[in-house]
Amino acid sequence: MELKTDLTEQQVQNRVREVGINPNYWYAVAWSENVKSQDTLGITIWSQPIVLYRDENDQVYALENACPHRGVALDKGEVHGCHVICPYHGWEISEKGECVNIPYFDANQKLPKAGVHSYPVCEKYGLIWVFPGDPNLADTVSLPEIAEYNDPDFFMIPVGAEFNAHFSICNENTMDVFHGYLHRNLQGWFNPKLLRLERTDQSVKADYQIAYQGWLSKVLNLNKDNAKVTYRTASVQYQYPHYYNTLEGVSSLYLMRLPASPTKSYSFSLLFVKVPLPRFIKRSLQSVLQVLIRRFVFRRFLNQDIEMIESEQQNYLLNPQRRYVEVNPAITALQRVTVQQYQQYQNQKQQDNGQHQDSANSELASQQCAKQTTEQLTN
Repeated sequence: MELKTDLTEQQVQNRVREVGINPNYWYAVAWSENVKSQDTLGITIWSQPIVLYRDENDQVYALENACPHRGVALDKGEVHGCHVICPYHGWEISEKGECVNIPYFDANQKLPKAGVHSYPVCEKYGLIWVFPGDPNLADTVSLPEIAEYNDPDFFMIPVGAEFNAHFSICNENTMDVFHGYLHRNLQGWFNPKLLRLERTDQSVKADYQIAYQGWLSKVLNLNKDNAKVTYRTASVQYQYPHYYNTLEGVSSLYLMRLPASPTKSYSFSLLFVKVPLPRFIKRSLQSVLQVLIRRFVFRRFLNQDIEMIESEQQNYLLNPQRRYVEVNPAITALQRVTVQQYQQYQNQKQQDNGQHQDSANSELASQQCAKQTTEQLTN
């Protein structure tokens, strides 16, 4: 659905700062290189502690990060084969979350029916992804398609970030191209215009025209015909729960958001830039260029954004009832998608719970009917 692009006064939906996530999507949770062979890593998806571990065959698994015995965090333990060992009493938990061994039990002693939740997990694009929702839906939901990942014309820079803020605040920062004013000392973009805006139940796409000038535009080959100011189209697309942004003819950014808690979020970004250098030079200088671009370009912009995002979160917590005014319709559209996705999940959960309850009531009624029939026959 195409929306109007007029910059008009609108009330910010404060409830967007309180909603949870729709867990029925794949979430990037860690860089692959950070989960070593036969090692563990603790992560959190919306207040759910999860342990990642890599087995002897280089396969990654994801389990609830709490031993079924005493609740000790399993990421403090060790990996033996394809199982993780609790450090407290040595209980051995399989990749399916089942307790398969207790070291102080006799060989023929029956194990307790104890276990933890296991999560669908996959590895792609140098990232580990976890599906925290209904595991039966995991195969029906696709990962983002990153066409530039193996394209030799693009140079890839992985960038991670941590925010002490609700994921909705972080997402709005990414959608809001009008905050170029914040980066004026870095010779960022200016004079943005919202050209086109579309929204569905799962996505928001905004096309902006933005102007560039200065050293950064020269490095990225933005200038046309040596013009002092050049104009480009920036497309910002939010496909719940992740982003895909492009700057016309220059770069692409895939930003995967990880909501860890109501006040903690992470991002795993893959920035692809067309650096005007021969391919063999880019290959030979890859690691050096990654560090330079990440540290002296991308990170400088990001640090300014983090400061604003965390300030917004702090003031919200001081007074959640305070009303704010928004003028960018792309932000309002994004807020609607965020709230609708959470409500959609809540509605589905209530429906599933109702079906389970109806099934339980039906089974109980059948048992009572069978009991009455048996008693009548006996009498």
